[in-house]
Amino acid sequence: MPFRHSLFVQPRSVLAVVLACIFSLAQAEISHQHRAVIYTAKKIITMDPDQTEAKAVAVAGGRIVGVGTQQSLSSLSSQIDTRFEEKIIMPGFIDPHVHPSLPAVLTQLPFIAPDDWYLPTGYFPSATSPKAYLARLQQLVTEHNNPQQPFITWGYHPLWHGELFREQLSQLFPDQAVILWHRSFHEIIVNDAALDLLGISKHKLGESEQVDWHRGHFFENGMMQIFPYLSHLLAPANYAKGLTNFIDMAHQGGVTSVMDMGIGVFGNPSAEISMIRSLIENQAVPLRVVLTPIISDFLARDRSIEQAFEEITQWRDGNSSKVLIGNHFKIMLDGAIYSGLAQFSEPGYLDGHKGVWMNPLEVTERWAQAFWNRGYQIHAHTNGDASAQALIQILQNLQKNYPRQDHRLTLEHFAYSTEAQNQQLKELGVAVSANPYYHFILSDIYSDQWLGPERGNSMVRLGSLERLGVPFALHSDSPMAPLKPLTLVSAAVNRITINGHLTGANERISLTAALQAITINAAWIMGWEKQIGSITVGKRADFTILEQDPYNVDLSEIKDIPIWGTVFEGQLRPLINNKAP
Repeated sequence: MPFRHSLFVQPRSVLAVVLACIFSLAQAEISHQHRAVIYTAKKIITMDPDQTEAKAVAVAGGRIVGVGTQQSLSSLSSQIDTRFEEKIIMPGFIDPHVHPSLPAVLTQLPFIAPDDWYLPTGYFPSATSPKAYLARLQQLVTEHNNPQQPFITWGYHPLWHGELFREQLSQLFPDQAVILWHRSFHEIIVNDAALDLLGISKHKLGESEQVDWHRGHFFENGMMQIFPYLSHLLAPANYAKGLTNFIDMAHQGGVTSVMDMGIGVFGNPSAEISMIRSLIENQAVPLRVVLTPIISDFLARDRSIEQAFEEITQWRDGNSSKVLIGNHFKIMLDGAIYSGLAQFSEPGYLDGHKGVWMNPLEVTERWAQAFWNRGYQIHAHTNGDASAQALIQILQNLQKNYPRQDHRLTLEHFAYSTEAQNQQLKELGVAVSANPYYHFILSDIYSDQWLGPERGNSMVRLGSLERLGVPFALHSDSPMAPLKPLTLVSAAVNRITINGHLTGANERISLTAALQAITINAAWIMGWEKQIGSITVGKRADFTILEQDPYNVDLSEIKDIPIWGTVFEGQLRPLINNKAP
């Protein structure tokens, strides 16, 4: 060991070198500090347990170099910026489960959904009845003026909007190609004219358990067969414009970091990665994106596990500080909760329909084991309690076959679980990334029509997790919920449904837990807790600037707190109009 030998033979020379290095670093730090800017604020909510609040933060080189008061930081810099003197500074908000390509595609379309949507493309009011939906649909179809492309709208849900499948759509629009994209994203309904225009037929696509040709209904893996026929939505110019909408949505929500939870959803992950990198890396976009490979992409493209590892390695060659492939892998268990395709234990769905497994569980577990053995953090799309139980069994098998510490396996979505399962999640070291908007929008109607009040009112049992000490984050899965972390916080702390009902009151969480869930806990689930998530010396200077203190407004007003803008690695990015709804 030649280095160790030289270290002991020449102690004085080594000591001199070490001292010289320390002196140089000290000088560099002093020089670095002199370039710092100190931002003062009415209050800084740090999310750092060692110093929960502050009045000033010093930033240099895109990093935090001091946290305290203007007086305590005065030695770091003479440059004081008071523009946030009457505002609240928080760590940059984090959404650990999004799909940039979903808003990039869907915001090209008009929305007709059960909930209101405020988008960069305009305001789309809710339609909560068949009559309201049909009136809006007919209006928009009439206004559609491109006969070369089908009319497509996103947000349809039969529980609100009634039965509108192939037969009904073909009667309503016999000469116009019309496609309804389900509120879940996981389903598409087409009429006869759309099938003809796009050249889609059973002869070309064949039979599938997740395609109902009679109803023109393509769902889950069956829906993947439709994407190649909608290529205009992924044309570079259209996709780039849509991705800009996604970036604007994130900025308006105060979001500075996101984790894409499934690259390749449209069947061409390399092209998708390239387009995301091109737009975000080559412009001054105040957003960091971590991309996650997903099992369904590889299975759809008939890739083996080893081929998947090879592709991921190739994708990583293009990693940058703003867009990168991390050490994460996503598996898919049951179907979409919005679609009623989640897997529930007895008594199941009260109307008798069944959920689906996205892939055979033995296939899912085989892929999970391979990535687990190579040290990946596993993220599991899991909605119903039967799916939660399947995930618990999979994790027990993974640990039995290849024990790991600090594995951070994350249950994604968390639509419904039992208290006993939450106890097991705690014992197994599982983290949860939850969508509390499920309860807001689905609880009432699912209680009435699909699950009964006991299960419907108890969707997204975050209060249980807080009491048990299970780490959890909040996510939007945009557009399954608005890309607005304060809206997620409101849903989690209030549990007031879309109809104004308080249900599952025992599953409300504290405001502090909710704010942690969009900052430091989200960073931990991303594996970035040493870089972002709290206002701590050494971390990246990512901040969300609020006009009001979340701790000093009524909980019912949390979602309405105005956002001034963000700071991304020290660069200030105010909202253009500062009045985004």
